[in-house]
Amino acid sequence: MFKLYTDAATMNKSGDSSGGILIIHDKNQRQIKTKLNAKNNHSAEFEACLIGFKKIKEIAKQNETIIYYTDSKIVYESLEKRYAKHYQPQLDKILLLQDSFLLVINNWISDKKNEGAHNLAQQALHSFY
Repeated sequence: MFKLYTDAATMNKSGDSSGGILIIHDKNQRQIKTKLNAKNNHSAEFEACLIGFKKIKEIAKQNETIIYYTDSKIVYESLEKRYAKHYQPQLDKILLLQDSFLLVINNWISDKKNEGAHNLAQQALHSFY
């Protein structure tokens, strides 16, 4: 079983965005800070999610269970409905990756409970820009 946490951070004035990704498996953590192409926070949250699932795909087998955590309500609700009015192309890519695993459980959590990914996104934002 893998646990995946993602979060994004966006600078209000410039729109520069970064992502934080935390992967936990067998009590080991993989922390990833990344620059994002997105220029608004919602797009950045979808992009961070997509990168997170791409990273999981590199290290997990298809018969794995993935428990995904996000503090973005739009990402969580879009995943659950399999529909996003303004972000369907990004969502389709994420769903394709999710569908390649045995089971993916999507969870919305509060900002406070997503502190690991949040801190990584903030660190990336301030180190890249």
